[in-house]
Amino acid sequence: MTTDNAISEPKLTANDYASSQEVRWCPGCGDYAILAQMKKTMASLGIPRENVVFISGIGCSSRFPYYMNTYGFHTIHGRAPAIATGLKVVRPDLSVWVITGDGDGLSIGGNHLIHAIRRNLDINIVLFNNRIYGLTKGQYSPTSPLAKVTKSSPMGSIDNPLNILSVAIGCEATFVARSVDVNTKHLGMCLERAAEHRGTSFIEVYQNCVVFNDGAFDYATDRKIRSDAILELEHGKPLVFGKDSEKGIRLRGMDPEVVALGDGITEADLLVHDEAAKEPSLAYFLTRMHYPAFPEPIGVFRCVDRPKYDEMLNEQVSHAVETQGRGSLQKLFTSGDTWTVP
Repeated sequence: MTTDNAISEPKLTANDYASSQEVRWCPGCGDYAILAQMKKTMASLGIPRENVVFISGIGCSSRFPYYMNTYGFHTIHGRAPAIATGLKVVRPDLSVWVITGDGDGLSIGGNHLIHAIRRNLDINIVLFNNRIYGLTKGQYSPTSPLAKVTKSSPMGSIDNPLNILSVAIGCEATFVARSVDVNTKHLGMCLERAAEHRGTSFIEVYQNCVVFNDGAFDYATDRKIRSDAILELEHGKPLVFGKDSEKGIRLRGMDPEVVALGDGITEADLLVHDEAAKEPSLAYFLTRMHYPAFPEPIGVFRCVDRPKYDEMLNEQVSHAVETQGRGSLQKLFTSGDTWTVP
């Protein structure tokens, strides 16, 4: 109790964001780690539960809204960004999160996803990428690698996999990041940065499906090799990696190359990360680096400011009301060419 008799709000914990629903994912699924970090992030940000909404489509990841003690929508396949758009426009005060997967978000939902990103709506999109269809029992997905043998590609997939971060950058995304499910501290940082960003925040999370695609991201989690396989991006820092930070990335013309520091090569020769660059070429360049040819970047690729769709739309509505008055559906229905059907 303060001196003016106001009652202070209790500080929420991660457990306060946990719902009473039984979590129904396979034991060992990477979704558990993402859920845990999301609850911790919500608590650290101190966002009231009644001001948070999770919206999902169809898939294993789409059970997420049931497990958060907030508002939520479990919508239809691939259409979560469309529902989120409508909600954010009419309730701009809410913190809106879209939870999707590589199947839900990139196959049937690909069109909705790219338009939500290009509009720069002030929402957060978290895409769980396990490179497989998990809920429907192991068919190849838009991110499955070439030659992947699955129930729907018994001779190996011949579809070129979609590089979703490249697509997001191509759509002029204002915030793009990547993390790994079990890299909890790093994942928490990405979620927090996304929540603080004004505009569309897009995060790809490498998530292990223990039943149908186990080990797809071992290179990013195995302590023996991950220091050589993963490059953690830091704004304003040179691209250095390796167990002892002994390697780096520099440009040779327009092509990246891995170099060993020493023998005349210093950090001054390396490419420096700039997440705030207005021109997205560097961010796009980084999305093209893949293991094993290169260490795979994780972290924030891009974070820039641009006008937000929901703000601009509401400004137009306010201006229309101020200059033309509030509209009338009855007048609209009876205006122009009308006729009576006997």
